[in-house]
Amino acid sequence: MFRWLLLILLVMLAGLQYRLWFGEANLRQVWQLEQQILDQQQVNQQLTERNKRLEAEVQDLKRGVSALEERARSEMGMIREGETFFQLIEPEPEIPRR
Repeated sequence: MFRWLLLILLVMLAGLQYRLWFGEANLRQVWQLEQQILDQQQVNQQLTERNKRLEAEVQDLKRGVSALEERARSEMGMIREGETFFQLIEPEPEIPRR
């Protein structure tokens, strides 16, 4: 009787271990999903920070003319009316002749 009970318990334990390691939601898949969750959370954090920076830039552009003016100057090379634009061109270095 004791042997049959022990045998039944061992078979049940083996069945449970099989499901744990090789079943539908095995430990390997759980570990992979946890890693994917961590990776996605990191990407989400980066995107959240980027969105905050962009939102701050949008608000700055909506509120202030100076931010818009600076962006036009730096990105588009624009100047104010009445300003004189000076462009300094460095001479090309002379190549020694042989």
